[in-house]
Amino acid sequence: MPLERLRHSIERFNFLFVGSSILMVLVGILAIVLPLAAGIGISIFVSWLIFLTGFAHLVYAFAAKGVGGFFWRLLLGIFYIVGGLYLAFHPGISLVSLTLVLAVILFSEGIMQVFAYFSLRALPASGWLLFDGIVTLLLGLMIGLSWPSGSAWAIGTLVGVNFLLSGLTRLGYAGNVRRALA
Repeated sequence: MPLERLRHSIERFNFLFVGSSILMVLVGILAIVLPLAAGIGISIFVSWLIFLTGFAHLVYAFAAKGVGGFFWRLLLGIFYIVGGLYLAFHPGISLVSLTLVLAVILFSEGIMQVFAYFSLRALPASGWLLFDGIVTLLLGLMIGLSWPSGSAWAIGTLVGVNFLLSGLTRLGYAGNVRRALA
């Protein structure tokens, strides 16, 4: 009987899983087709996160008042709030800044993965680490060398591709679960 309940739960969950996967695919396609709009939306979202983090810093400043450093914590919270608001109301600047940070992160990650490969090259399938490092390094270079004009496509396209591939992967997984239950 418990096996039958598990099967029923998985079937019910699978329906929601498929629906959310299809939604991810559609959002991914939309972001790829409209990369600038997607990039600006992401920048605004990140800006509001920075803004809200400022309030968390303010709460911490007042909560830890007796520990010391109150003024610096208060100042940090204010900087986060002002910076978050500025970026939220200037999404173009936010998008350009976010794109540059992404380029630096990807470039740095690529270099670290290539170095990691040289210390792990004796392990089986370590060539994938080198491959990933080179691709990530080149992607960081491509975005960085096209900056700031590349800001119009980079963030939205990358997030769109991620959503598309994640949605397709989840659809494949859901299909395998359905076949296994049959």
